[in-house]
Amino acid sequence: MSNTTTLYKEQNRIFQEMTPLKLFLRCALPNMISMAVVSLYTIADGVFVGHYIGAEALAAINLVMPLIMMSFALSDMVAVGSSVQIAIWLGKGDEKMAGSIFSSSCLLILLSAVVMGAAAYAFAWPLVRFLGASGEVAVLAVRYMRVYAAFSIFIMHFFAVDNYLRICGKVHYSMAMNVGMSLANIFLDWIFIGIMGWGIEAAALASCLSLMAGNLICFYPFFRGKLLLRFTKKLIPLKMTGNIIANGSSEFFNNISGSVCMMIFNAALLSFGGYLAVAAFSIIMYVDSVVKALMFGMADSLQPAISYNFGAGNPSRVRAIERIGQAAAFLLSLAVFLLMQTLGETLISLFSSENADLMAMSIHGMRIFAFSYLFSWCSILSGSFFTALNRPVFSLITASCNTFIFPVVFLLLLSGLLELDGIWLSSPAASATAFLLALIFLKNTYDRLNVRSS
Repeated sequence: MSNTTTLYKEQNRIFQEMTPLKLFLRCALPNMISMAVVSLYTIADGVFVGHYIGAEALAAINLVMPLIMMSFALSDMVAVGSSVQIAIWLGKGDEKMAGSIFSSSCLLILLSAVVMGAAAYAFAWPLVRFLGASGEVAVLAVRYMRVYAAFSIFIMHFFAVDNYLRICGKVHYSMAMNVGMSLANIFLDWIFIGIMGWGIEAAALASCLSLMAGNLICFYPFFRGKLLLRFTKKLIPLKMTGNIIANGSSEFFNNISGSVCMMIFNAALLSFGGYLAVAAFSIIMYVDSVVKALMFGMADSLQPAISYNFGAGNPSRVRAIERIGQAAAFLLSLAVFLLMQTLGETLISLFSSENADLMAMSIHGMRIFAFSYLFSWCSILSGSFFTALNRPVFSLITASCNTFIFPVVFLLLLSGLLELDGIWLSSPAASATAFLLALIFLKNTYDRLNVRSS
């Protein structure tokens, strides 16, 4: 029996023969843990920067972070779009086409890293000024962003290779690499900032060095040629590249719109509460990043199984996998809501315990913002579900409304009426509206699956 046949049998056992609950426990839990731990490298920056450098540096990172995340948006778009196609072709039994998609996507991500990194470094000052930053905050923001720009070609693939490892069934390897990378980042933050007393560049340098090391280790199994996906010289046709970009466009828009939305929020916060309000918002976003990492980790981990079964013509199993994911996401969101309402002060004290005004503002904002978790779980899981089924229109609309259109509309409406409280309240209002839209699209998608199975 060939190695490829053995790998196929193992993948088929996981994706098609395991019960949905066992599949969830095997794929989702390790990925949720790894994604949550990965988010710690961002939180570590906030903790060390907040305690050792100050509130201005914390505000600078929050102002510039949307630009950094936008630079990774093209990579994420290619990674998600190609992962769906790879899983579908593997479900059809064509590992050669899957390998071509994998190789072409890695090349495309490398090209995007070169372009985005060069642009971010060259135009750092105009971009930061466009965000409304000035004085010391602007200087700190530029210094932080340029470190990421210099390392872009070495770290951009990290956010894609994780998807490819999961497709090959290496969920525990992926989890170990993510955990190791995050712990390394925290250790370097402690050395660079806590002990050596370096400035804001050290926070970015710690993250980039950890991501670069994780990237190399994650690609190691592929370079050995021991996985189902293998590098090949044959590139995919232009039409398929267009499909990958179209299907990944929801993730691209999710990143871009989320980043643009955060810039708009920061501008409103500066207007109504100054840099202290931006710092408070950044603390809430640090906590939110862990929760969203768990959500997206859950959704992303189920994507390969959903796409694989869709390609194999098994719609009833597709529905079963998605339903257990939605149920788990709801329970997680409810737990987070209760945690933020009761232990918000404890969470915020990790970032700043000496500035009483910042503490009070952060606690108040977090308790209002927490209501968004009662609704946002559905949009996140549904958007990933639509992407896995190669339904880019539904996925794009869900992502754009959830991360940009609804938040900005409610920000404009509520901030004019309630000022700073209106900014905090806009996220729950937007999440509730996006929840209703997701339910409509889910019903349509389930109806199509029912027709496919009949």
